Amino acid sequence: MTVVDHSLPSFDNTFDNSFVRDLEGLYEPWQAASASTPEVLLLNETHAAELGFDPSSLRTPEGAAMLVGNTLLDGSEPVAQAYAGHQFGGFSPRLGDGRALLLGEVVDRRGQRHDLHLKGSGRTPFARGGDGKATIGPMLREYLMGEAMWALGIPTTRSLAAVATGDAVARETMLPGAVLVRTASSHLRVGSFQYAANHDDPTLLRRLVDHAIARHQPEAAAAEQPELAFFEGVMLRQAHLVAQWMSVGFIHGVMNTDNMTISGETIDYGPCAFMDLYDPATVYSSIDHGGRYAYGNQPQIAQWNLARLAETLLPMFHDDTDTAIEIATESLQKFPDMYLAIFRTAMLAKVGLVVDAATITDSDVELIDDLLVLLADQHVDWTNAFRGLARSLRDEGPARNLFVDIAAFDTWAQRWRNRLDSAGRDLNAVATHMDAVNPLYIPRNHLVEKALAAGVAGDLGPVRQLIDVLADPFVERPGLERFAQPAPDSFGKYQTYCGT
Repeated sequence: MTVVDHSLPSFDNTFDNSFVRDLEGLYEPWQAASASTPEVLLLNETHAAELGFDPSSLRTPEGAAMLVGNTLLDGSEPVAQAYAGHQFGGFSPRLGDGRALLLGEVVDRRGQRHDLHLKGSGRTPFARGGDGKATIGPMLREYLMGEAMWALGIPTTRSLAAVATGDAVARETMLPGAVLVRTASSHLRVGSFQYAANHDDPTLLRRLVDHAIARHQPEAAAAEQPELAFFEGVMLRQAHLVAQWMSVGFIHGVMNTDNMTISGETIDYGPCAFMDLYDPATVYSSIDHGGRYAYGNQPQIAQWNLARLAETLLPMFHDDTDTAIEIATESLQKFPDMYLAIFRTAMLAKVGLVVDAATITDSDVELIDDLLVLLADQHVDWTNAFRGLARSLRDEGPARNLFVDIAAFDTWAQRWRNRLDSAGRDLNAVATHMDAVNPLYIPRNHLVEKALAAGVAGDLGPVRQLIDVLADPFVERPGLERFAQPAPDSFGKYQTYCGT
């Protein structure tokens, strides 16, 4: 039985529960399954301190018990959130937190609100036949990937801790169980709105929209059409998020509407991965047989998901359905140009050109588009290509060696150099700028798998080392050369699985 523990000294803060107060009908009160012998595997000490925790106390048995939900701090009101979702295009009206719990909301010292959320904490009313548990490997993976994204400056849920439960979990074999403790500015998703729009209580959607505006976009409340302003704010946040994914070669792998947040944060690191060789058709997920969520499809899928959000808001856009559809369609049609402006600006920065979106020229667009064709045709490593271009500006090594068709690269590189010359910038300064936006260290798939295998076997050293390397992804450090190298040929074709 979960109990409130008044003796824990680890929390210099209080819980709030605005989600529970505002959104009855969008959750079920619930308790975590008891973990027999919880033990902290990984703890994000910096983030813990930001939230008001004493990191050392979280490593104690009492702290570990709190982190898995065995005990509760004062003010915690755990609930399983309800949501619906389109999964690979098919609509499921009732999904929800099948193995997760929202413990409450923490307001940090800067006044920012964070959900405190458990993953792998046992069956809930939304479990749909599953056991509600999680195993160590996928929880370590989400911890690692989320913190790598945070270090890259990409909006994301964050990991506070990965905790072993001491209990075995039945999968293909018996595996050690774990709980991930993560935070987010909220866990509201497109699927939350889909669930509310199909709920028997006609006030639920209204309450959800008001709650989301107050939490994520309070300025929208003063707009002439607050709901439309809110929707366009979500659209802008998603355009920025997906453009950032694309710029670093990140593939989410399962962009269902229940995995798209209203906050614009990356959520649910299941079959995700970072691309090695550039190919827009890259798919790593073992369940994405048709390539729906391939790297190059992510912008279009984001717009498709936003259309599903717009459908839930139609009654708030206008009383007349046809007029509401026209309003939604006109708004959605802005997304491709919005996304492309952000993406092209990011890509030009990656090649050392600081250009405002409003001043990008046709020749700038052609420069980037032609580079992407070169990278794809010649199967060049995405991450190393841009670091190589920066090195070439310092005469530290020819980027042309990354390409098979050297003549084709030389032709493009001369156009690039001419464009840099026209900007009148010092090439060393350009290279420094490029290194500041192009990571050298990303979660290379072969390194992730090797570290996770060691972690499941009880050796967390490789996971901790990889997390440390990825915490500073832009600065080259001696002795870490292997972390910047693509997978060897022996690694073979990579697949990821929806284990989280």
